[in-house]
Amino acid sequence: PISTAILAQLVGGGCVVSVSCRKMIHSLFLINTTGDIFLEKHWKSVVSRSVCDYFFEAQGKASELENVPPVIPSPHHYLINIFRENIFFVSVIQSEVPPLFVIEFLHRVAEMFQDYFGECSEAAIKDNVVIVYELLEEMLDNGFPLATESNILKELIRPPTILRSVVNTITGSSNVGETLPTGQLSCIPWRRAGVKYTNNEAYFDVVEEIDAILDKSGTTVFAEIQGVIDACIKLTGMPDLTLSFMVET
Repeated sequence: PISTAILAQLVGGGCVVSVSCRKMIHSLFLINTTGDIFLEKHWKSVVSRSVCDYFFEAQGKASELENVPPVIPSPHHYLINIFRENIFFVSVIQSEVPPLFVIEFLHRVAEMFQDYFGECSEAAIKDNVVIVYELLEEMLDNGFPLATESNILKELIRPPTILRSVVNTITGSSNVGETLPTGQLSCIPWRRAGVKYTNNEAYFDVVEEIDAILDKSGTTVFAEIQGVIDACIKLTGMPDLTLSFMVET
């Protein structure tokens, strides 16, 4: 047991949360819409599938699949879940932790499956079950998020291809990389190390939206402006950029 507070960091989001518990996520179950548990992953000890009965009970009371409560308490565990692509990602928590922290991690898992397999579906997960377990092992270390950024994981575990699958079958090798990713200890893990471009370019699109309510006389009752800046940066290395806004007179 760990008596002191443990700092668990979501590498991709840079969000550090202090969690005082023995383990953040104990087990993970993937459940389809018919109630079949088609994949489960445990860290250290095994949690019985019977714990999902509390989830099935809450699911039966929900009017729609999307309305299942995200946090379901049980006598000895908490079940925190999300619903993505007709799959319930149900995590089992032994101690009380910030629910949004767990929900964010579950969404990262679903997005990683989408990135690796092109879709986050039951069929894709079953077809790549070995890589799924390898990803979960790297993304979660002893129940705490470790590597959740795509660039880092793709250096650790190479994405599946037909040619790589044939080579692995013949040689008996795996998709696990032989070297540690260079960006794992970086403060910007979302960017690959040693990026080089032939032409250094930076493109910015400023998109503004104006929402307004006018009365019948044309007077503005309410108005607001929302804007986003879309950037496409192709610069070698890690240069510092300064973006300044100037009002034309």
